[in-house]
Amino acid sequence: MKRLTLFLTRLLLGMMLTMQVMAQNYDLVIKNGRVIDPETEFDAVRNIGIKGDKIAAISESELRGAKTINAKGHVVAPGFIDIHAHGQDLPDHRVQAMQGVTTVLELESGILPIADWYQSQAKKRLPLNYGASVGWTFARIAAFSGEGPEADLGYFQNAQSRDDWKNDLADPLVLGKLLFLVEQGLKEGGLGIGINAGYAPGYGRKEYFVLSELAARYDVPTYTHVRYASIIEPNSNFEAVQELIANATITGAHMLLCHIHSTALKDGEDVWNIVNAAIDNGANISVEAYPYGASGTVIGSAAFGYPGWQEAGGVTPESFQIGDERLTEETFKRYREETPGALTVIHFLDESIPDELALLDVSILNPHTIIASDSLPLQIEKDGRFETYTGDQWPLPEGIFTHPRSTGSYAKILRSYVRERGLLSLNEAIRKMSLLPAQTMDFVPQMRSKGRLQVGMDADIVVFDPKKIADKSTYAEPHRVAVGVLATIVNGTPVVNNGKLVTDASPGRPIRRPGN
Repeated sequence: MKRLTLFLTRLLLGMMLTMQVMAQNYDLVIKNGRVIDPETEFDAVRNIGIKGDKIAAISESELRGAKTINAKGHVVAPGFIDIHAHGQDLPDHRVQAMQGVTTVLELESGILPIADWYQSQAKKRLPLNYGASVGWTFARIAAFSGEGPEADLGYFQNAQSRDDWKNDLADPLVLGKLLFLVEQGLKEGGLGIGINAGYAPGYGRKEYFVLSELAARYDVPTYTHVRYASIIEPNSNFEAVQELIANATITGAHMLLCHIHSTALKDGEDVWNIVNAAIDNGANISVEAYPYGASGTVIGSAAFGYPGWQEAGGVTPESFQIGDERLTEETFKRYREETPGALTVIHFLDESIPDELALLDVSILNPHTIIASDSLPLQIEKDGRFETYTGDQWPLPEGIFTHPRSTGSYAKILRSYVRERGLLSLNEAIRKMSLLPAQTMDFVPQMRSKGRLQVGMDADIVVFDPKKIADKSTYAEPHRVAVGVLATIVNGTPVVNNGKLVTDASPGRPIRRPGN
């Protein structure tokens, strides 16, 4: 009799709870979608009720809302979190939203001063959540030049004419000023230390070690683009990754290795061997990669001018592309001489070559790898030069240039790796693009409510058609936006609705360490 009474009591409570959930009037309801939560491994058709900026209900029962999105035949997942996004203006956010990204963080390069940057971003009325690390290169430029830093990408770009901050060891006075600026950025709420060492490879090993110690003291990560880009020793990418592993192991700092595939180049097998071994042995290391075998820069870069550069990078002039033209020895030389500022794509892993595509796949498929975009700011040509596009025209104006990873990284994962080639399960792909980056950033309390689709979590959500989502950008037309996303919701507000951008939506919030 007691068991029957207990059963009937539980049944009644369950019915009352169901009726209470059904009776509520939610701000937004997403109905009939395949709900996937990577943390609990939940995967079933459900209805979601959103109140304010939070997920308030996930139910089999019908829910009522002021607004409704019919997600039948669609996947409903946590919004994607891009931890390596250089594009931080309104149009950059928009192209990210069109592929389901809800949070974009500038962590590899970072910025300084941190407080100035957050203040500037708040004025832009951005659709996505945003945040940044403390930019070590900005601090280094300021320490060597005695001027700045300024919280603007132009400050970094204009400093390219100086060689001292790139190649010289810091004396005690310079190092002291540099560390003061970095620590000040951490005190202002920076999300760790961005160490873009590939642009300043001449720094000392002690300097990198001290930065790692500083990160450990503040319990924040470093995000490193390692100092070398060569498959030939000495000064190889293998040595640079070893240096990162050593610092993480000795100091205990959480250290993230940025774009491991473009770091490793054609030495991916050996680089991954030491990274996997380090992680298996307890080193506090994270890894990210974007799903393209090509990077981008200007054709006149000094990285291509020194003796032996082709052997070091494992590339040839035929690896370069401008527009839809793959270069030859002759055209490569002509472009460098006549238009050294021309933007070029470098196929360091040529996806048309099976063995090189396999090297890219190794990095994408590794269970430790976070998917990130390394998105570049959208550019537009003006008076024969490219400048950052910050306008609000939508669709984007003619002549916009960027790398296709800026507009297609997340859609490409779902198209190529999940649907077409079947190399990743849908659930694993979603984990790599939402939960894994959120867990990597869990030292920030805000991030503990993101990357999950559970009651009480932030209503940062993507709704997409798994049969149609696709990247449309190419190296010749990199501005083309992704398709197949029905809705992107940020803090409970749709920024993409019914497959179209909501141009006046600006629910993005700063992601920042507490106390600032």
